Amino acid sequence: MANGRFKSGRTRYYYRRAGRRIPLPDFPADHPEFLAQYAAAAKQFDERPQPGPNHQTGTIGAGIRAFLASDHYLSRAASTRAVWRRMLEHLEADYGKAMMADLLPRHIRKDLAKLPPHPANNRLKVWRALGKWWVNSGLLDMDPARDVTARETPKTEGHAPWDRAEIEAFRARWGYDTPHRLAFELIFWTGARRSDVVRLGPGMVDAQGWLVYVQQKTGGRVEVPFTAPAPEWAEPDQHLANAIAAQRDRHMTWVVTRTGKARSSKAFGAWFATAARAAGIAGKTAHGLRKSRGIVMRENGATLDQRMAWLGHDSASEAHHYGRAADVRRIISGTESAHSSDISAQLPANIVIKQ
Repeated sequence: MANGRFKSGRTRYYYRRAGRRIPLPDFPADHPEFLAQYAAAAKQFDERPQPGPNHQTGTIGAGIRAFLASDHYLSRAASTRAVWRRMLEHLEADYGKAMMADLLPRHIRKDLAKLPPHPANNRLKVWRALGKWWVNSGLLDMDPARDVTARETPKTEGHAPWDRAEIEAFRARWGYDTPHRLAFELIFWTGARRSDVVRLGPGMVDAQGWLVYVQQKTGGRVEVPFTAPAPEWAEPDQHLANAIAAQRDRHMTWVVTRTGKARSSKAFGAWFATAARAAGIAGKTAHGLRKSRGIVMRENGATLDQRMAWLGHDSASEAHHYGRAADVRRIISGTESAHSSDISAQLPANIVIKQ
């Protein structure tokens, strides 16, 4: 369904079905990213809950089934829906026969107390989404999850970034003609998350040589110089170009299995970690390599806005976290300097910042 135009001049399309309308991205209709978003929109309707237990009206089970059929749930990213659905089905199995009107904050706290802090907080997000939607839909008068607070969690640095020696060790182990090396160079150059890197392909490189894609996690648009000239702070090299040129076959996506099928995001993580261990690198992940991209750019003087644009960060705090190791080194070596955050003066014009 077409309706108006984007600022680019392209027609604005929506996927429309059963009275719902889902916006499609600003890409040509034959672009891989447009087709991927179209398929994702269609899949939302296929994910509507199949007939389940015959829950009594007013029960938590009935409320969960109604939520699963709602636009609020179906409009989430596919990865979010998958996680939420598993939790919702557990809640339905445990508490489906209880009445929504009897649900109190202490019941939710008791449910969360059975879990470690991080899983408990993730489950609380689902309880909060349920409670808020039930109130907004008129199923409840008061949100039982509103006053339930998140648990304190141990502070952690998360995925450790790769250092320069580890990067060179991986390159020494895996040649340009291997899929492992191609995946490595693709992540290290673009800084894409694994949920995005498995979808990247040559069809996403525009006529100006920029790789353009929409992030699965945030929905934000990212543009990275691919064959276009890259700024010096990105440390441009020929590693990725060499890895792409060395591949015998061409596919819609760069990261594929032995049979030429696109790898799933979940399987990719384990596959890549195995390749790292084979290179003598333990405890490092694909996401850690994304962090290394942020550190490299920060070490070379990239501004906060430039790093946020390249990596598709939602917040300045996230970008600061990714560049912290570079900041520490600069402070210790006495080379720390202030960088202008005026993107209009320093960032290539066709990089888009998510506001």
